[in-house]
Amino acid sequence: MEIMSILLCLMFLFFTVVTDAMHLPQGSYHPLSLRQNKRASKTKPELPFHFRTRYFPQNLDHFSFQPESYRIFHQKYLISSHFWRKGGPIFVYTGNEADIEWFASNTGFMLDIAPKFQALVVFIEHRFYGESKPQMLAKTMGYLNSQQALADYAILIRSLKQNLSSEASPVVVFGGSYGGMLAAWFRLKYPHIAIGALASSAPILQFDKMAPSSSFYDTVSQDFKDVSVNCFEVIKRSWGELEAFLTIKDGKQKLSKKFRTCKDLQSLASASLWLESAFVDTAMVNYPTAANFMAPLPAYPVEQMCKIIDGFPLGASSNLERAFAAASLYYNYSGSEICFDMENQTDPHGLAFWGWQACTEMVMPMSSSNQSMFPPFENDDEGEQELCMLAYGVKSRPHWITTEFGGQRIEMVLKRFGSNIIFSNGMQDPWSRGGVLKNISNSIIALVTKKGAHHTDLRAATKYDPEWLKEQRRQEVAIIEKWINEYYSDLRQEEQD
Repeated sequence: MEIMSILLCLMFLFFTVVTDAMHLPQGSYHPLSLRQNKRASKTKPELPFHFRTRYFPQNLDHFSFQPESYRIFHQKYLISSHFWRKGGPIFVYTGNEADIEWFASNTGFMLDIAPKFQALVVFIEHRFYGESKPQMLAKTMGYLNSQQALADYAILIRSLKQNLSSEASPVVVFGGSYGGMLAAWFRLKYPHIAIGALASSAPILQFDKMAPSSSFYDTVSQDFKDVSVNCFEVIKRSWGELEAFLTIKDGKQKLSKKFRTCKDLQSLASASLWLESAFVDTAMVNYPTAANFMAPLPAYPVEQMCKIIDGFPLGASSNLERAFAAASLYYNYSGSEICFDMENQTDPHGLAFWGWQACTEMVMPMSSSNQSMFPPFENDDEGEQELCMLAYGVKSRPHWITTEFGGQRIEMVLKRFGSNIIFSNGMQDPWSRGGVLKNISNSIIALVTKKGAHHTDLRAATKYDPEWLKEQRRQEVAIIEKWINEYYSDLRQEEQD
């Protein structure tokens, strides 16, 4: 959903001109994306052999009856019936803001538990991402929003059940990050289609000032501080040293040499964003095992970054040099990079249209406090409105998400009508403070782990998983099993009646 207060990664080149004129960008890593600057392999992820790729014809618009509404685009989905018995449950992943293979290859939990439940597994790609793009994109961008996406999922699931002659199969939806938000909202909007939802790292309270705007950066900072106070302080001081390059002759060229860039930097803002992205993304994916989600990284990469910083002899290097060395772990863990391209952002996973969503409905206030290790800045609603108007010609609707899906006084509201949602959060995840962290009712459960990162629980199990993660997954399986058993019990009772 994946972060960031002046820049979108894909609007970066435009903004760096602006931010350089204003000196270093304050808050350049804005929550306009739940993920930014993905550095994972550009090669297509390998999925298990039993997945099949299918395409479903979707209406462009589900909520009006104008001629344009019936324009069709083909929505991609992945399906595996390898473990399924007819009549068994259907596990559906509600796709995020990128191509669906990326999420399927990083959400092994669903496949891990499919044999136990004899479940059909389906990953649905979000409209306008990956291959699921309508024609005439510029003229159809207004149809890219979460409400249309949820309707896509509902229609596809109903059609799939009908075609499989398994309309009584219970459906459980899963999602992480923005996909987790969609999973929770899907259960609330379409309870007749999904019997339950596992919403992992879903910051549904990050809107409309329900969560402190500084919580994201404060959490990243605390992750580093918990490992090493010195590490935290070095990073905090490095921004001032970076800014000093603006005041010296040939500062950009000297910084380019220090940062081993492939080309001379055109803007110091790009170097700032490069550093910031490394620390933020690493905190998000501070997994207890090696992973290749945002980038190839070792287990507990925050700890590894701090070891690099703390390993420098006292006084031997500047704070900026130490911060650069630590950030290089994120960008060059394999050691194959001979230089760093800081200004040409790539989009290997098809995230290009998240900027539109962030500028229309996904408006998440963000700031950085003096307590964080990043330069302080205040949330600038007016400035972001201007940037969105400049980039897309649209004005944001900062109150729309809470109007459409709720969130204010969530405990009072959901305990009266909601049910069967698991909100899982790891407190090392910067997005966790925008999530549901307390049980709302007996069936809307918050599973919170102290050491978890960004949807750690949805990753495939490994022999190196710590006991707290195994226990979290056991709890999730038990809750999902309870939902399914209750559904089948009610179904049998209905048939008897």
